[in-house]
Amino acid sequence: MDPSSTPVNPAELYELLGIVGGVVVTGLLGFVVVRRARAARQRMIDGIGEAPAPRVRGRERQALAEAEEPEEEDEEAALAESEAPEDAEAEPEPKAKPEPAAGRARPALAREAAEPAPKPSPAAPEREPAQVIPFPAARPEKVRKGAALAPGLARTRGGFIARLGEIFAGKKEIDPAVVDDIEKVLLTADIGVRTSQKLLEEIRSSLSRKELADPDAVWAFLRRRATEMLSLPAPAIDFASARPFVLLIIGVNGSGKTTTIGKLASRLAADGKKVLLAAGDTFRAAAVEQLDVWAKRSSTTIVRGKENADPSSVIFDGVKRAATEGFDVAIADTAGRLHTKTDLMQELQKVRRVVGKASPGAPHETWLVIDSTSGQNAIAQAQIFTEAMAVSGIVLTKLDGTAKGGVILGIADQLKIPVRFIGVGEKVEDLRPFDAEEFVDALFEPPEHQT
Repeated sequence: MDPSSTPVNPAELYELLGIVGGVVVTGLLGFVVVRRARAARQRMIDGIGEAPAPRVRGRERQALAEAEEPEEEDEEAALAESEAPEDAEAEPEPKAKPEPAAGRARPALAREAAEPAPKPSPAAPEREPAQVIPFPAARPEKVRKGAALAPGLARTRGGFIARLGEIFAGKKEIDPAVVDDIEKVLLTADIGVRTSQKLLEEIRSSLSRKELADPDAVWAFLRRRATEMLSLPAPAIDFASARPFVLLIIGVNGSGKTTTIGKLASRLAADGKKVLLAAGDTFRAAAVEQLDVWAKRSSTTIVRGKENADPSSVIFDGVKRAATEGFDVAIADTAGRLHTKTDLMQELQKVRRVVGKASPGAPHETWLVIDSTSGQNAIAQAQIFTEAMAVSGIVLTKLDGTAKGGVILGIADQLKIPVRFIGVGEKVEDLRPFDAEEFVDALFEPPEHQT
C-alpha cells in the first residue's frame, strides 16, 4: 500500500500542533521575562551609578566606615572611575545627576576594597584615611647630672641630707626654731664639727633675713657651698706624663685598697695601658692572692714576693721592672696599717723613699683609700696619714653601703685634698672618677616641699 495514500489521523495532528504551539508560547514568554529583567537591571544601574557593592568582611566594613567622608571634589572623579569599567557592555547614556554623598560613597568604597586604590592625580588628589595622632607628651625634664650616681649614694643621701629635707618639707618660711634644728643636724652629721660650724656661720652671715626665712634659698646655699668645698684646685691625672707612671696606694686595714687597685688596673688596661701591679702587702697572704686574681682578670702583670717578705723590696722590684720593661703604669699596694701605730707609719715613709730610688721622680701620685663607713673617724685617719706622707688624692670606698658618706665634705674642707675616685658598688665600673657637681647633684636632691 502507498504511504501517501494513508489517511492522516486528526488526533495525532492536533497533538503535534499543540506541542509546537506550547514551545513557541513558552519561548515568547521566556524572552519577554528576560527582556524585562534586563531592562530593570539597566534602570537600577543607571539610577545607582554602579553595581551593588559586594559583601565585605568585618575588618573591610570597619575600614569603609572610617573613610566614608570623601571630599566633594573627589566624588565625581571616583564615580566616573567606578562607572567606566562596569558599564562597558551597557549602552552609553547621559551621565546621571550626582546624588548626595551618602548615595555614592558606599559603591566607590566598595570598589576600593575589592581593587587596588588608583594613584591620586595632581589635579584632584585622593584624601588619605584619617590618622590617629597621639596627644603630644609633656616635655621631658632635664636629666640631672647625678642621676647615674644617685643609686649608689642612696644611703648617704638618707643621712643628714634627708634630715635637712625633713626640716624644709612643707614650709614656705623658716622661723628661728628651724634654724636651731638645722644646727643640730649639721653638728651631729658625719661631716665633722668644724665643717658644720663653718657652714652655720656662713648661713647666718651670707644670707639676708629674707633669704634666711626662705627654705629654697637655704637649700641652694648648702648645695653651692658643698660643691665649692669639693671642687678643690687640682690638675687632672695624666697617666702618660711619666713612663712608668707610679701610683702608691696607702690606707688602713680593710679600707678597700686591694679592690681599688684591681678595679683601677682593669680600667687602665681597658684603655690600652700596660699595667704592672706590685703586691707590697706581704703581711697578709689573702691580699696577695686577691691582687693576683685581679691581675688575671685584667690581663696585667703582677710582681709578688714571699710571704712576710719586706714590702719595700717587693715594691722596689716591681717599679724597677716596670721601668726597664716599658710599662705605662705601675701601681704599688702597701700593707694596711693602723694610723695610730707610729712605727708602721715610719715604715710607710721608707716605702716612698725606695720607690724614688727604683724610678726617679716616683711616686707620681699617692692616694689614700678611706672606708666611708668609718664616718668621722675617717677624718682622723686622713689627718695622720697626710702628716706622714705627701697624700695627693683621696679614694672614698663603700659609699653604697653607708649613710656616713657626708664625711667627704669634712675631709675636703679640712685637709684640702682632692677626691680622685669614689666606690659605689662591687663592679669595676662602680669605681667612678670623682666629679664634684655630679656628686652634689646626686646627694642634694630637691627637698620634699618642692615636689
